[in-house]
Amino acid sequence: MTVLRVDPSALQAAQLTPPLSKSDAQRALVLAHLSGARTLEGLESEPVESLPADVRTLLRGLDALRLPPGPRRELDCADGGAPFRILLTQAATTPGFRGGFRGTPRLGERPHAPLLEALREALGPVGLRLEEGRPWPLELWAPQDSVGAPPRFRVRSEQSSQYASSLLLGAAALYLRERRPWSVELEGGLTSPGYLELTLAWMARFGFDVRREPGRLTVTGHTPPAQLPALPGDWSSLGYLLLVAWRSGGSVERVDLASAQPDQALLEIVREAGLRTASPAPGVLRLEGEALRGVRASGTRCPDLLPTLAALAMVLPGPSVLSDVGVLRLKESDRLEGIRALVSAFGGSSALEGEGLTLQAPASRPAHFEVDSREDHRLAMSAATLSVLSGVPLTLHGPECVAKSFPGFWTQLQRTGVRLT
Repeated sequence: MTVLRVDPSALQAAQLTPPLSKSDAQRALVLAHLSGARTLEGLESEPVESLPADVRTLLRGLDALRLPPGPRRELDCADGGAPFRILLTQAATTPGFRGGFRGTPRLGERPHAPLLEALREALGPVGLRLEEGRPWPLELWAPQDSVGAPPRFRVRSEQSSQYASSLLLGAAALYLRERRPWSVELEGGLTSPGYLELTLAWMARFGFDVRREPGRLTVTGHTPPAQLPALPGDWSSLGYLLLVAWRSGGSVERVDLASAQPDQALLEIVREAGLRTASPAPGVLRLEGEALRGVRASGTRCPDLLPTLAALAMVLPGPSVLSDVGVLRLKESDRLEGIRALVSAFGGSSALEGEGLTLQAPASRPAHFEVDSREDHRLAMSAATLSVLSGVPLTLHGPECVAKSFPGFWTQLQRTGVRLT
């Protein structure tokens, strides 16, 4: 494992650039695939190595689905929860597809049973077969035809909104094939509803009509758009960069203020803490001012933003409160424990009561702090963000994991004068 030393002692202003949005790209690329397109505006000009690993994983999977039915294919989803869940449903709704899914041990430990049960219930009667390994491989045989199936998926979605998004994209595929409405029925509560809204927003951009009823979403029509939409910058990555730019006096480009991505909640959260936003040019944003109080945020609303906000909390006056934090245990790592370890390494304190986590910055900052990324991209980038915000050097174990969502993260930090060794 690589060990990286982050030295933020010589910061300078720079304009920073986030990658294309991973969450938006995953949804848009599937819808482009269903529309017969292989790429989208803004994606073809990006070097492959600059794309988030999850996006590259999804692209490889969609290429496999486009091949004529025949030999068994192997789909390696690495550590990508969203690519695995999305590709699984797309494979199950691709006539005659046969393949084996693999991933990391951690991906195998994450919860997928509700999605598997939903697919079996809906498509099992017309021939879908799913055979689970321990945990890999997961073997899938898709039916040649789904017309005999009741046009409905039912899923419990308390653990992840990705189940509902995956099935809704599958309902879009089946609508295009059969030209009959397909529904997704949501049983129980829904965690991270903003990500389901993001899926619905992209379906609307690609011309799908979705009827909303309590506990049910139904794809009822489709009109191809005159032009395929472009991809925005990634709001999850913008969270790190806006805070880094605030500390270094710079700004961030490729900002889409009309995005439906839930992590745009960062702007509202930091405004409530006393910061201001300014836009010196279209698509460019910066944070200004001094924070007056801690932050408050919910894992139901913006779970991927919580590690970033935990880093910010360590340089704020007063306590910060993160609520609905149980969902963090089911990510690429146990992010709840990862956040607490980051706070402890910096000398701060954390108190967990039920679903609420209260964070307090240390009375005096350490001369140096050391963190293990736990092979989790968001924990690694949050630790580096804290180093920049505080001016305290960091020793980070396992920095490579940022490639999952932001391969160019370390290059962007270097643009602000951060020294990496």
